[in-house]
Amino acid sequence: AENRQTQRWVDRKCLCCRHLSNKNTFCATMNVAKSGYRVFSANSSAACTELAKKITERLGVELGKSVVFQESNRETRVAVNESVRGQTIFIIQTIPRDVNTAIMELLVMAYALKTSCAKNIIGVIPYFPYSKQCKMRKRGSIVCKLLASMLAKAGLTHIITMDLHQKEIQGFFSFPVDNLRASPFLIQYIQEEIPNYRNAIIVAKSPAAAKRAQSYAERLRLGLAVIHGEAQCSESDMADGRHSPPCVRNTTGHTGLELPLMMAKEKPPITVVGDVGGRIAIIVDDIIDDVGDFVAAAEILKERGAYKIYIMATHGLLSADAPRLIEESAIDEVVVTNTVPHEVQKLQCPKIKTVDVSMILAEAIRRIHNGESMAYLFRNITVDD
Repeated sequence: AENRQTQRWVDRKCLCCRHLSNKNTFCATMNVAKSGYRVFSANSSAACTELAKKITERLGVELGKSVVFQESNRETRVAVNESVRGQTIFIIQTIPRDVNTAIMELLVMAYALKTSCAKNIIGVIPYFPYSKQCKMRKRGSIVCKLLASMLAKAGLTHIITMDLHQKEIQGFFSFPVDNLRASPFLIQYIQEEIPNYRNAIIVAKSPAAAKRAQSYAERLRLGLAVIHGEAQCSESDMADGRHSPPCVRNTTGHTGLELPLMMAKEKPPITVVGDVGGRIAIIVDDIIDDVGDFVAAAEILKERGAYKIYIMATHGLLSADAPRLIEESAIDEVVVTNTVPHEVQKLQCPKIKTVDVSMILAEAIRRIHNGESMAYLFRNITVDD
């Protein structure tokens, strides 16, 4: 009798999935609902969802059903068209030219998912905007810190990004940040797509970029060159404070404050530290936006004898007339990843090439969802990459 009662209990428990089980077996349908995850795209532009589609194809899941659009008065509206209650949500957001609209789309979608009772909301932001404004300037603000606070307030609990402009930006967040690296993909491109790359030399376009260039050079077993020069203070820095009141002498005849004389920086002549004659010059950096510095560096390298010049960068913002300047310059090829949409720029300049990094983003999503270690994605990666 006890066995028959137990069997009836098991039959009722798994009636929803139409099969028998024992006491330790749970319904597969309930399991999926508990541990499921969804991937959404926060971009309203069709061109910007290409990376999201590649990631979902690699994961073998469908893109979440949502609508992101702009009202006639430019307000952002988001509608989530499926249940996300109790699930882990990944929001993929690429940053097109309209940066502020993209930020609002991400914030509004995260808040919509938060109010829909999503368990975890993880932002996949390959290029983190405002990352150059991560240091205090005179009478300015650290806008990157402000954006980090806004994302936390909107409901994000984790961020996956790639090649932050400064590693210290991770400290701005009150939740975990996984800063992936694109250097393995760019190094693979150098090895497979640049003929005779053994005759190349890695170039840093400024001393500030020397650490990144050194990391590339050591892993490729190549030489290193550094361009130095063009360092100067802006006029506003030099002029500020000239009209401040002078020090006032006290009753004893001594000034209350005596400052040492600050010598102004002088513009040094541009030099190239390293031999680039008869070599392939490969300039590496994290962001290529205003290409004026890269074009000037390419001209100097040509004068020093480099016969081919490549530029490797993670984020190809390529703003304003960058495609035209690249096309008319001594640069032979610009290689960037697809963290930022740049299809229009590629049509304007055939020198621009793209490396797909959707593989590592998809693997990061899979590992976070399954609770696996992320250390495998950082193997042979140094802090300076």
